[in-house]
Amino acid sequence: MSLLVPPPPTEAIERIRAAKQAALRALQSLQRPDGHWCGELEGDSILQSEYLLMKWVLRQEREPLVDGRPSTTLDKIVEQLRTQQRPDGGWGQYGGSAVDLSATVKGYFCLKLAGDSPDAPHMVHARDVIRSMGGAERCNSFSNFYLACLGQISWNAVPAIPPELIWLPRWSYFHMHKMSAWSRTMLLPLAIVTVLRPTRHLDASQGIDELFVDRSTRDRLKMRSDVPQRWRAFFGAIDWLLKRLHDVAGTRWRTRAVQQAFAWCTERVGQEIPAPTCGLGAIFPPMVYMQVVMRAMGLSRGDAMVQRAERELDAFMIEEGNRIRLQPCFSPVWDTGIALYALADCGLDAADPMASAAGAWLRTKEVHHRGDWAANTALGTQPGGWFFEYANAWYPDVDDTAMVAMALRRIGGAENIAAAQRGVQWMLAMQNDDGGWAAFDRTNDRPIYEFIPFADHNAIQDPSCPDITGRVLECLCWHGLGMDHPAVRRGVQYIQSKQEPEGCFFGRWGVNYLYGTWQAVIGPMRCGVSSETAWIRRAGAWVKSVQKPDGSFGESANSYEDRSHMGKGPSTASQTAWGAMILHEVYGENDPDVLRAIEWLAATQLSEADAQDPLKNPDGDPAGSWRETEFTGTGFPRVFYLRYHLYRLYFPLMAIGRYLQARPRAAR
Repeated sequence: MSLLVPPPPTEAIERIRAAKQAALRALQSLQRPDGHWCGELEGDSILQSEYLLMKWVLRQEREPLVDGRPSTTLDKIVEQLRTQQRPDGGWGQYGGSAVDLSATVKGYFCLKLAGDSPDAPHMVHARDVIRSMGGAERCNSFSNFYLACLGQISWNAVPAIPPELIWLPRWSYFHMHKMSAWSRTMLLPLAIVTVLRPTRHLDASQGIDELFVDRSTRDRLKMRSDVPQRWRAFFGAIDWLLKRLHDVAGTRWRTRAVQQAFAWCTERVGQEIPAPTCGLGAIFPPMVYMQVVMRAMGLSRGDAMVQRAERELDAFMIEEGNRIRLQPCFSPVWDTGIALYALADCGLDAADPMASAAGAWLRTKEVHHRGDWAANTALGTQPGGWFFEYANAWYPDVDDTAMVAMALRRIGGAENIAAAQRGVQWMLAMQNDDGGWAAFDRTNDRPIYEFIPFADHNAIQDPSCPDITGRVLECLCWHGLGMDHPAVRRGVQYIQSKQEPEGCFFGRWGVNYLYGTWQAVIGPMRCGVSSETAWIRRAGAWVKSVQKPDGSFGESANSYEDRSHMGKGPSTASQTAWGAMILHEVYGENDPDVLRAIEWLAATQLSEADAQDPLKNPDGDPAGSWRETEFTGTGFPRVFYLRYHLYRLYFPLMAIGRYLQARPRAAR
C-alpha cells in the first residue's frame, strides 16, 4: 500500500539531507576533546533557593566559597532567583506551570535574607500569592527541613525519619533497599538531621512570620490531603510516637544508629576506588543535605571530605554576567549515549572519529562496582551498566545502560560490543517480577510508600515504567533478542498492560505521553511486534490525533496535572522528533505525516543567521541546532522538571537520520 504513496519531492529530500549535515556539524562542534558531550541540565528556582538556604544554615552566607571565590558570588545566585520570579508574583516549576507554593516561600525567604525589603512591590506580590494559597504552613516536607533549620517552624512540623532504618531486617516492608535509590540518599542524611536538629535562630527581622496564615498549625505536621484517611491516621500516629521518643536521642543505641547512618552516607561519598563518585548520589538534594549533616556531626569546614563536598556541589554553577544558576547534576553519560545513538541512526560507525571517540569515552564509565542494586538481584549477578553523571558508581541505572549498550553495539568494534553485552546481562538481571524495568533497582511497586509523611516528591519508590521498559527492549533487539526470548515477551506484556484508554503511554522520565509512547511502541516493534497489532495501531492513531497542522508536536508538563492536556502544548524540536519516530515505526517512511514532521524539523532548524540572533537563539546554540525553551524532561512528575539543552539537537538528528536511512528502502 505504501507503494501507492507518491515519493516526496526531490527538493524536500535535499532540504532534509542538508538539515542532517548541519545538525551533524553542530553536534560535532559541541563534542568535548575527550569524546563526550554534556549539555546544560536546567531545573527550576529551588536549585538557587535551596543552595542559598543551605549557606545560611551553615552560617556561610558571608564566607568565600571553597574555591576562593568571594562571598559576593552568592549575590549572583540571588540575582538569578530574582529573575525567575514570575509576573504573577510566584515561582514555578516550568514555563506555563501553576505557582509552586514551596518554591515561592523559599524564593521569598532567600530574597528577604539577601536584604530585599518586605515592602518592595515584588515581595508584596509574592507574599500575597503565598497567603492566598494557604500560607507557608502548607510547604512540602523537604522545604520544612530548611525552615526548621533556620528556626521558622518547630521540628514538630517536620516528619520524623528514624535513623534506625539502617537496622531494619531485609524482610521488613519498609526496608530502605525497597525504597528508590534517590530516596535512600536523601532520607538517610535527613534522618540524621531530624535527630540532631541543627537550628540557627535568625533575627526576627529576617524571619518570615508574615507568610503564615494560621499560626496555630505552624508547628504541627501536616499530612497531604490526597493520602487516604486511614493511612494519614496510621502514619500520623507513628510520627507522633517517634517524636515522643526523641528525648532518648542521647542513648547509646540511638547514637549508634546515627553513626551507622552517617557511615552509610560517607561510604558513598567521594571514593575513587573501587567506586568513583562525585557526591552522595551525585545529585543536588543529597549533596546539599550532606553538607548540613557533616556540620551537625561536628566536622569542620577544613575537613577534606567537607571541602570536597563543597567543590562538587559548586561545580554545578553556571555563571553568566551578574547571575549564577545551578544545575541539579551533570548528564554526560546520558548525553553521550544518546548522541552516539543518533550518529548510528545517521549511518556512522566506529570508523568515524566522532563516534569512535564517544565510544571510547563511554567505555571508561562502565561500572565494575557492586552498588546498592546488588541487594535486590540474584546472588552472583555481575556488575555492569552505566550511570548518568561523570562519576556515580554506586548507582548505575537501567535507562542509561540501555541507551549506551545499544549505541555501542550499533557502532561496532570488539571492545564496544563486549562492554555492551555486559550491560545487557546486567539489565536482564534487573528485570522486575511484573516484566518491566525500573530505573535503579530490581523492585516491586509498593503504593503505601507514597503515603509516608516525607514522601512529598511522589517518588519514594522506583517501580517499573513503560518508557524505560520500551528502551530496554529496543536495546535487546540490537543484541539479537526477540519475541522468542522470555524476558522480551514479559516486557512486551508489561508495556501492553500499561496502555492508556486513549492509546498512548505515560512518560515517567520525559514529558509526557509523547515521550512514553515513543519508547513504549518502538521497543516492542523492534523486537518483532507487528505494526498491524491492535494496540500498536491505537498508539499510532493517538499520535496522529495530536499532530499539529504544520506537522509538529508539543506537550506541556501540564499533562501530568490534567489529562485534557495530553499531547498538547507548544511545538518543540525534541517532541516533534519523538512523534516523527513513532509514526515512522508504525506507518513507515512513506506516510505523509512522517514527512510533515521531518519537514517541520528541517524548516525550523537554526541557520547561520539565526544562530547570531539572540531573539531566535536565546541559548547561543550553534547553527544546525534548534530553539527549544520548554522543559521536556521529567525528574519527579508534578514536582520537578528538567530542560536538557541537548535534547533539541540529538533527538531531531536521530529522527532525520532514521528517515533518510529508510529512503533507499522505500525507493527499492
